Amino acid sequence: MNLNVSKPAKKSTTISISRLLIGILFIALVAFYVYSFSSHMPNYYLLVISAIFGAYMAMNIGANDIANNVGPAVGSSALSIGGAIILAVVFESAGALIAGGDVVGTIKKGIIDPALIQNADVFVWIMMAALLAGALWLNLATAFGAPVSTTHSIVGGVTGAGIAAAGWGIVNWTKMEAIVASWVISPLMGGVIAAGFLIFIKKTIIFKKDIKLAAKTIVPILIAAMTWVFATYIILKGFKHIIKLNFITASTIGLIIALILYFITKPSILRAADKLPNTRAAINRLFNIPLIFSAALLCFAHGANDVANAVGPLAAINDAILHSSFSAKAHIPLWVMVVGAIGISLGLALYGPKLIKKVGSEITELDQIRAFCVAMAAGITVIIASQLGLPVSSTHIALGGIFGVGFLREYLTKNEVKEIKEEIKKTHLEVQLEQLEEYKNELESLGKLKKVDPYLIQNLMSKINEEKKIINETEEGKIHMSKIEKKAVKVVKKHQLVKRAALKMIIAAWLITVPVAGIFSAMLYFMIRGIMLP
Repeated sequence: MNLNVSKPAKKSTTISISRLLIGILFIALVAFYVYSFSSHMPNYYLLVISAIFGAYMAMNIGANDIANNVGPAVGSSALSIGGAIILAVVFESAGALIAGGDVVGTIKKGIIDPALIQNADVFVWIMMAALLAGALWLNLATAFGAPVSTTHSIVGGVTGAGIAAAGWGIVNWTKMEAIVASWVISPLMGGVIAAGFLIFIKKTIIFKKDIKLAAKTIVPILIAAMTWVFATYIILKGFKHIIKLNFITASTIGLIIALILYFITKPSILRAADKLPNTRAAINRLFNIPLIFSAALLCFAHGANDVANAVGPLAAINDAILHSSFSAKAHIPLWVMVVGAIGISLGLALYGPKLIKKVGSEITELDQIRAFCVAMAAGITVIIASQLGLPVSSTHIALGGIFGVGFLREYLTKNEVKEIKEEIKKTHLEVQLEQLEEYKNELESLGKLKKVDPYLIQNLMSKINEEKKIINETEEGKIHMSKIEKKAVKVVKKHQLVKRAALKMIIAAWLITVPVAGIFSAMLYFMIRGIMLP
């Protein structure tokens, strides 16, 4: 029996083991650090265990959630995977440490009633179970290649542990209904907005005869629009823990920044366009830099807001242990935020490429223009949703945008069937008219001869009449296509630009995120309580 293992298999195994060991080392260092300053505290071991869960959760957020911010830029080749990871690490960490805030809500989204929690110990057990359950679910989803919502994972965890601790009445079901509604609202808004931008770009640039001339006019406006959207987005969401401004003020500041940038960047865009050929592929390159900036800003905003998903429960546990009680808000110590920032960065570097590829290229084909539309949809949808008070998921928005541009392309491709049939009809008519002319010329030549076989004349007349009949039918829309032509039309009709397997898997993962995380959390709560009670 040959037990030799191929070199690629050995290399893959070595890489997998190395990643695992680096992850374990990070978690061990976090545990040691927390132990070093908390060993004199009562119940310090709960804080150490919770820090381990928090570090594990942060790594899983990095492995799963960040792909939505950088995936489109990678899929469109605006960024390499290595470049995307470096960019995400820098801006996620910056967002968390600069604008992450110093307090966090202890009960995520207000989905359970804290009045029904008996004491601080029960609260700590709920948070520990929620943290570990959310991390486990994200780990499973990443292993299966399914991008899911980190927020929904934590919501499911808190809900499940809360029900296990105090029964069904602890849950704010109105909030839960809003969260369930977001499963539809988030991707739908993202998809419609992304598709809308793609239609606009096609009509104003791609479908124009002189693509380059159209791009010189429209691309600077699109980049200014993106600047406006993302400046407003960052002011409202990225810096909300530093300075709180209303939508009108934020959007006005964003508009001023966009106008300044429009006049600064327009000359360089025009110069770049002059050097490009008059093709869509070439015009795509004008969107590279805006895509990189949008990915960076999305990562910054994500770091400022969603790192709390990793460290929020840990901060709540730390606060409860320190004060032997719990409150609606908990202070986030610097060490907790650092654990979140480093953990997310490490998880992204070690395990993020799998989901980045999935989001960027394995759902539908993205070029720079389509990825630009997805980024615009992400920024606009979050702004609209926040103003309407709708609980939306950034993961669902980004994926909804990708599905939106993919299905729009499918729709437009299938509409091309009419154009293909018209082209076939035109070709057939040309061939048949030429053939008819040949038959008439032959008949005219025969008419000039003194002796002619009547059979030849009859045969030619029959061919002429048959050609006239076919021409009339073709003009009426009855095209007599060859087998090859019929097959070509059939292929176009059935062509799918969105992979249905990916669509089904992602929707299934979204639907089960809250209940599965809830079940995991309830089981873990009972296990923790069983261990802790005498």
